Amino acid sequence: MSNHEIINDLLGFKGLKIIQRKDMFNFSLDSVLLADFVVITKKVKKIIDLGTGFGPVPLFLSTKTKAQIVGVEIQEDVYKIAEKNRILNNLDSQINFYNHDINQIENYFKSGTFDVVTSNPPFFKYDATSNINQIEYKTIARHEVTINLETLIRKAKYLLDNRGHFYLVHRAERLEEIVHTLNTYDFAIKRLRFVYPKPNTNALIVLIDAMYQGAQGLQVLEPLIIHQDNGTYTKETQMIFNNERR
Repeated sequence: MSNHEIINDLLGFKGLKIIQRKDMFNFSLDSVLLADFVVITKKVKKIIDLGTGFGPVPLFLSTKTKAQIVGVEIQEDVYKIAEKNRILNNLDSQINFYNHDINQIENYFKSGTFDVVTSNPPFFKYDATSNINQIEYKTIARHEVTINLETLIRKAKYLLDNRGHFYLVHRAERLEEIVHTLNTYDFAIKRLRFVYPKPNTNALIVLIDAMYQGAQGLQVLEPLIIHQDNGTYTKETQMIFNNERR
């Protein structure tokens, strides 16, 4: 391990650990909420996580399923740490990470290969006026530098089998754009959940479950509130962190 790398317990997920780097963009609450939101049935055999970072979503999902899980990460240094996390947690037989560009995903996987696609993508659009971080790792993680929303959704369509599910966590302020783009690429949103930092605040994040070539019929779930007014985590958030919902 380098001097920048640290090993942390993966919240309340018994036996799982994650290597991270202090100088990079470490996994966030969004990844935890996304993995918790994913519904995996017995029919799910193959899952792919796009923009996997250090691999937190595949690690979390490994506690919910025996399905094969793939993580794709464009940044080589970040991918190498994901590989270390796979080995550290003895998940060689279930998880595989690849240092690939999602824009070129057709070069690596056949169409319709996966039953589930997940992604915690960059939230912010990128242009000359963007307030970007001077550290490249963090810029790529937060801003649409290497891939934008439309391309991500188009690649998810390519990867999914008919009636496969695409799970996405994103900024609530971009929901109109997300819904329009999903519909354009033959996705039907099946479940939607807004995430609020505290009671009586605006939603910052939205969790989306979209089915490729699925029938219309949207279920809006009850709001998820992260903190109580006093700043402590709500009971449901604690249950998610402590892996008590399995």
